[in-house]
Amino acid sequence: MLTITIGSDHAGFRLKNLIISRFKSANFNDAGAYSEESCDYPDYALPVGRAVISGEADFGVLICGTGIGMSIAANKMQGIRAALCFNEFMAEKSRQHNDANVLILGARVIDDDSALNILEKWLAAPFEGGRHQTRIDKISAIEDSQGK
Repeated sequence: MLTITIGSDHAGFRLKNLIISRFKSANFNDAGAYSEESCDYPDYALPVGRAVISGEADFGVLICGTGIGMSIAANKMQGIRAALCFNEFMAEKSRQHNDANVLILGARVIDDDSALNILEKWLAAPFEGGRHQTRIDKISAIEDSQGK
């Protein structure tokens, strides 16, 4: 069973809890938020990214209102390839071509069923390697050159 560390800000709190309760093919570690009280998304991107980088989690999922803030914050971490996905095609390609290890969802821009379907498609899609690995290696080189 996959281990997924999941986090959200206040805007993603409800969707985060829905995913945890409905998605039974993974073990979820909840990194917060733990209420709908206003909070800051970078505070949740950090522990989710750290869990993925350390190997504590196989993957991460982050949720905020649009997904944009979480995406920006998560992608600041070396080794994180966070993909903001609005549909199943994006989810599948982010895994197959980009080896995305964190899925970002926007709770205010997609409906619940779409979010669940996106997560399912994302987890089912394997990284294809080959020419795509060459591109991932180039991304890693950019990170290294920037001292991340």
